[in-house]
Amino acid sequence: MEQSLRAQLREILHQEVVLATGCTEPGAVALCVAKSRELLGEMPDSVEVLMSKNVFKNAMGVGIPGTGMIGLPIAVAMALNSGRSERQLEVLMLPEQEVSQAKEWLANNADRIHIGVKETSDKLYIESTCRKGDQTAQAVIAKRHTNFVFLSRNGKILSASSDANNCGQSAAATASAQPSVVLTARMVYEYATTAPLEELEFIRETVKYNVAASKEGLKGYGLHAGEILNMNASGDIVHTVVARTVAASDARMDGCTLPIYSNSGSGNQGIACTVPVYEYGTLKHCSDEQITRALILSHLMSIYVKRGIGRLSALCGIVNASIGVTSGIVFLHGGSFDQIGYAVKNMINTLAGMVCDGAKPSCALKMSTGLYSAFVCAELAYHGHVVDATDGLSERDLDESIHNLGRLGHDGMNQTDDVVLDIMTHKKS
Repeated sequence: MEQSLRAQLREILHQEVVLATGCTEPGAVALCVAKSRELLGEMPDSVEVLMSKNVFKNAMGVGIPGTGMIGLPIAVAMALNSGRSERQLEVLMLPEQEVSQAKEWLANNADRIHIGVKETSDKLYIESTCRKGDQTAQAVIAKRHTNFVFLSRNGKILSASSDANNCGQSAAATASAQPSVVLTARMVYEYATTAPLEELEFIRETVKYNVAASKEGLKGYGLHAGEILNMNASGDIVHTVVARTVAASDARMDGCTLPIYSNSGSGNQGIACTVPVYEYGTLKHCSDEQITRALILSHLMSIYVKRGIGRLSALCGIVNASIGVTSGIVFLHGGSFDQIGYAVKNMINTLAGMVCDGAKPSCALKMSTGLYSAFVCAELAYHGHVVDATDGLSERDLDESIHNLGRLGHDGMNQTDDVVLDIMTHKKS
């Protein structure tokens, strides 16, 4: 593989695998609010925050780091009082004193925050407008969690990227904003397995953070899924790996303040792409090089699959993340590219219908389902078994199979998103 292509793939990983504190949707909302507050230059009389239904769905029921509270109002209050936009997706990582100040401010000023859903075809869209007297400031994030596409103060445009012109346009316009490299499964595999090791070792940084979140989660957070599974693992490697991984999700969804490395804008996807591959490789006594290359394969394969599905989708992110995991597991077993392809196809025909119903503590359960499936599909694959090309979304060609999954997630489940949000916002209890 040419050095220039390797450099582009490395850049994709650096763009998509980044540190984040807490769930990335409320984090992105807080980032947008912090930016508009900075543009205004003073505490506003009011702030209006509008977002796509996909962002709203993922932000309304998840724990906010260090607060013991869920939802957007406290995240907005933290951003207004202490948020600094240069912190990107770590904007909600605040000292205890500043969290307490935000809570007190919210208790007295909740009516100054107005949160709503904006009708837009962009699945990832956040708009924050701060007002003080006749002064206004606005910031807009779209397409990626940290991508500011529009900034203005008192009606004067300070910044407007080309993406701003695409906001609200069709899905095709959104897709055209993707990076120029057209990924394929073979390209992902060759990069992970043949690039000089020193070019790949940056991915080990994800282990330090995401495994720390796993260890914290085993103390008991959220549904305690990781803690309970770990108590009953009885030395079984697969059970142990799943327990340690979902523990990190338990902690993150319940408001743990530890930062983790995300993948494609999702902390849970970053956890899933990292922890099981590292833990499995370690327990199987694989070499450091094998584990490093498996981590690259896991993260980049997930990114490739996620590109077709779209940034936020009605399809649960564990679908693409666990496809990355199964690829890494087969590689750690010494599997070939064809066997990795078998595992990916098996996964596509297993998890294709898993729906995202928002970010919340029970995401740990979906993660466990994806990971157990990843191990089953990998085991079938390295024994040479794969679903037939006539089955479901699968085709003879691996990339076409991945493309079909993308179509399902990107185009086929839009109405599902509407129904899920309607159910979530009209519960009777």
